[in-house]
Amino acid sequence: MRRRTLLSTLALSPVVVAGCTTGEGVDTGDGTGAEAGAGGGFVAAISAQPDQLDPHKTTAYASFQILENVYDTLVVPAEDLSMQPSLATSWTTSPDGLSWTFTLAEGVTFHDGSPFTADSVVFSFKRIIDQQLANASRFATVADVVAQDPTHVVLTLTSPTPNLLSRIGGFKGMAILPAGVDEATLATKAVGTGPFVLDSVSAGEVELTRFDQHWGERATLPGLSFQFITEPAAALTALQSDQVQWTDNVPPQQVEQLAGDDSVELGQVASVDYWYLAMNCAKAPFSDRDVRRAIATALDRQAITEAARFATARPNQTAIPEDSAWYYDYAPFTTDPDAAKALLEGAGVAGPLTMGLMVTSEYPETVTAAQVIASQLEPLGITVQIQTEDFATWLDRQSRGDFDAFLLGWLGNIDPADFYEDQHRTGGANNYQKYSSPVTDDLLDRAAVEPVEAARKALYDQAAKQIVDDVSYVYLYNPDAVQAWAPGLRGYTIRPDKAIDFDEVTLPA
Repeated sequence: MRRRTLLSTLALSPVVVAGCTTGEGVDTGDGTGAEAGAGGGFVAAISAQPDQLDPHKTTAYASFQILENVYDTLVVPAEDLSMQPSLATSWTTSPDGLSWTFTLAEGVTFHDGSPFTADSVVFSFKRIIDQQLANASRFATVADVVAQDPTHVVLTLTSPTPNLLSRIGGFKGMAILPAGVDEATLATKAVGTGPFVLDSVSAGEVELTRFDQHWGERATLPGLSFQFITEPAAALTALQSDQVQWTDNVPPQQVEQLAGDDSVELGQVASVDYWYLAMNCAKAPFSDRDVRRAIATALDRQAITEAARFATARPNQTAIPEDSAWYYDYAPFTTDPDAAKALLEGAGVAGPLTMGLMVTSEYPETVTAAQVIASQLEPLGITVQIQTEDFATWLDRQSRGDFDAFLLGWLGNIDPADFYEDQHRTGGANNYQKYSSPVTDDLLDRAAVEPVEAARKALYDQAAKQIVDDVSYVYLYNPDAVQAWAPGLRGYTIRPDKAIDFDEVTLPA
């Protein structure tokens, strides 16, 4: 992608919040392109609204679909997911691996006109660390962040961190902001260095305009907009009728048919995502490991996968997909209702059990999967109450621990730490299910600092086994990334991490 590369060097992750749904435009100030507000005639349809637009606070994929085009990070994943230069043009490490020095791009300007310097990096990283924001755990081994001079920043570590680059550049949650930015406005405004400027936010749409002072080659579109279409069939109809020009909300049951349909161009690639069921380990009876194991034993993952995704996903009892070098082939659960009943009885759950299962209509596959799960657990005497929430409510309930169980997915994972660390370490930033295991914690801690890749994989394999055996998550399947766009559209590449980059897109004549 051109915007990932400095011209001078040619070098080479879902929701409604009050602040985002007022219907009022957001004035982002200076720096927009000449065609500000024009939209460029390009509309992308996504399935959910952003919960907010502060890259350091949101964890919603819908937010990052937009922010990918607005912000930059020091380094960035290439299409093969290797980490490449972005706002940092190069870096060196000390012999002991405890000091990393990043050389920064010069002549880079933020959307508000302020210059990008080492102080911007220090401010951004320390904001995440000091305020313990969503990705603070990514700096677990960072002792200090210091501006050596305007074009060099040094990260001092407490222990070697082999995946530091993916920690600081894997997605736009690690975006660089200008030092001294008005933090109170970031939920609805954005001040990045990316190829597009956030122009306006309303209940149904976010509009971006081209940033003509961008440090790389400027975007080919004068602007673009994101519209929120929850129903996949409606998103596809909008694409086929030229109301939108791109969508990732494609009905999975129609993928095979669409492959031969001249009205759309279809992209499909194995993703690095996983979808799962989590039960509340802090709430009886799901606090009992055998109850969770009973449910894991009763489920038919193949049936769940086929219902939710048809032929666009593969069942997997661990998180990392089969085509990854980090894949661990471990599948201890065989669908066995009788064994599941025995586990429940052994846990003292002899009578009927009700389990609330929280899903969101903004990700329809969660609703479909929940319906199949409910039918599979019914023979055990478990009544599943499917609780369908808008995504803002879903996220709020998840963060408060107000659930028996929920369904969702983690998207855009790159390093094995992305799959396991924050979700399963005791007190982890994304450990909403409140799982705690000293064995798992120790394995994850050791893997995080292990410099030898084979030894590191062995530790993550052991951690994955413990997580699966304890049923911190019931892993269900790995989906494909499936997207569709208007015939003749050029300059877009579908990626396994689902990063949505529109900077090189040109519309058909």
